[in-house]
Amino acid sequence: MDILSYFGIAIAVMILASASIRIVNEYERGVIFRLGRYVGIRGPGFVLIIPFIERMVKMDLRVVTMDVPSQECITRDTVTVRVDAVIYFRVVEPSDAVLKVLDHIRATSLLSQTTMRNVVGQSDLEELLSRRDQINEKLQVIIDEGTAPWGVKVSMVEIRDVLLPEGMQRAMAARAEADRERQAKIIHAEGEFTAAQKLADAAKIIDAAPSALQLRYFQTLTTIATERTNTIIFPLPMDILRPILERGNPEKK
Repeated sequence: MDILSYFGIAIAVMILASASIRIVNEYERGVIFRLGRYVGIRGPGFVLIIPFIERMVKMDLRVVTMDVPSQECITRDTVTVRVDAVIYFRVVEPSDAVLKVLDHIRATSLLSQTTMRNVVGQSDLEELLSRRDQINEKLQVIIDEGTAPWGVKVSMVEIRDVLLPEGMQRAMAARAEADRERQAKIIHAEGEFTAAQKLADAAKIIDAAPSALQLRYFQTLTTIATERTNTIIFPLPMDILRPILERGNPEKK
């Protein structure tokens, strides 16, 4: 055999080798088809296939983070909102992801959009704003049930933003301001009530012990004396002034 024949054989071997040798990464799996029939999963690592007879489809097993496009939804209490979310999922059955759905990423995205509209439509606006964790969990369960036949596992769904109409935002802001004012008035009224109650208790104590009034009288004088003023108010108890007033009023005699 001449050198051209050896050269041709070498080229043929290289072509066959390149057609039969595949490298599958650790995070991938190869779905093998032989003459169009599914025969198994191979990988990771070095994989040999029969050229022109077998075909391999690689499937990525890593978690996919996908944005769910903003959807216009109507809540149960007829409020129009725009909601967007993010979904985390991964392929757990490579064969099902290839055999049972044409494009598992696009199918999961469309299912997430329709499910989000349905779940938001079954929830009130207050529930959507205050109980978002429960709605996220409900979305995750429903979407995961829908993608399970495709070999896709949905691990988490998170609603990122809820956009309200401008008029609804103003109404909610006015309501929140009214609630804050009402709470402030209640706290002020409770403080006034407590102060009045304490004053009433103090009056009862002074009435039961007249000497306490005298002590309070001397304390007031001490406070006045410490002030820098040219005018001094000298209060006298009514018990001291009563005999003088009775002497000056002959009608009471």
